[in-house]
Amino acid sequence: MGSNLPQIARDEAAEAAYLARLGERVRSWRHEHGLPRKALALASGVSERYLAQLEAGHGNVSVLLLRKLAQAMRVPIEQLIRENGDASGALAALTAFLGTLSEDRRTAAYRLLQTQFGSPRRNRIALLGLRGAGKSTLGAKLAQALGMDFVELDREVEREAGAELGDVFTIYGQDAFRRFERRALERVLRNHDRAVIATGGSIVSEPETYQLLRDRCFCVWLKASPEEHMARVVAQGDMRPFRGQAEALDEIRRLLADRDRLYARADATIDTSGQSVKHSMTRLRGLVSADSSKQ
Repeated sequence: MGSNLPQIARDEAAEAAYLARLGERVRSWRHEHGLPRKALALASGVSERYLAQLEAGHGNVSVLLLRKLAQAMRVPIEQLIRENGDASGALAALTAFLGTLSEDRRTAAYRLLQTQFGSPRRNRIALLGLRGAGKSTLGAKLAQALGMDFVELDREVEREAGAELGDVFTIYGQDAFRRFERRALERVLRNHDRAVIATGGSIVSEPETYQLLRDRCFCVWLKASPEEHMARVVAQGDMRPFRGQAEALDEIRRLLADRDRLYARADATIDTSGQSVKHSMTRLRGLVSADSSKQ
């Protein structure tokens, strides 16, 4: 907008642009995770009509009022809406400074802070993939070889919920399972400075939990073909979570297609299709060792 326009017109244009960006972020998140608007409305308790308006750049006026309040206070809007209490002066200043950087430079700054003050990611190795990828088998062997703890996150979820995994969904539902999974991961990260973690196949579908995993662990996707996944699950004698599905192989194909780009965000990928455990283990150890030498 040109500087010769009345101030009120410039303000309105800025507000419209802000709401448009907000709507685009929500819409992009939905598309990225393959979530229909109706499903997000049900999960959030927000009406589908409101979500449609928000994504179209016509958010509720309260959003703009909160933004105006933050501007008047000269603080980032994130500081006003944070849920865990007031930020310290240093944290507020750091947040404000990071807000002045481009996205690429913020990412670089985060990596520097993580390297300087966080636990090295190589001290925790997280294995991703559907059941049958080899997470438990290779994870246990890798942990033994590296002298690390081996943790199966599904077992930690059961401890958190006080029920077997299949019953967690039946009794509590998927939303509760996600909360148990997040709490279990946070506990594992607190209690294990060095560990190999075999994750659940769906952890990549929960953005915040997956981001936490990627921030704190070196993540490896153990990839396999649908046919290989199916053969290994059958060999294990346990069709969970495919029990009762007439077309289990099609279901595996669908899950892999839905999660492919999410799994691909891991730091590295190893295709275990047609490979012996020994061969896959050699590749995994070499990959982890190569990562350690870079840090």
